[in-house]
Amino acid sequence: MRIHVTVVYSAGPRQVYEKALSLDGSATVLQALRACGVLQAFPEIDLQSAPVGVWGRKVSLNQALRENDRVEIYRALKVDPKVARRERFQKQGARSAGLFAKKRAGAKAGY
Repeated sequence: MRIHVTVVYSAGPRQVYEKALSLDGSATVLQALRACGVLQAFPEIDLQSAPVGVWGRKVSLNQALRENDRVEIYRALKVDPKVARRERFQKQGARSAGLFAKKRAGAKAGY
């Protein structure tokens, strides 16, 4: 029996490597990663430290795969999302963004 899986990796913003595979029914995450060629295409991937997941949930490399699974290799964040949002908000200015923006002349901020 064969199963169909997809391996996905994003090396950077708007760069997506996606490969569809047909593997044995008893295939693991590690076997899928080796079969798709992502490790050769992106030598910076270190499977010992890079988290790997299936459909957004972290799994181990010896996790068995099922039909139509999506194997994802995650990279480290360069900026904490909370910090990035805070900096974006400060750059826009408190009065000109979000709930604090005046929608019409004479309106109170936040309404």
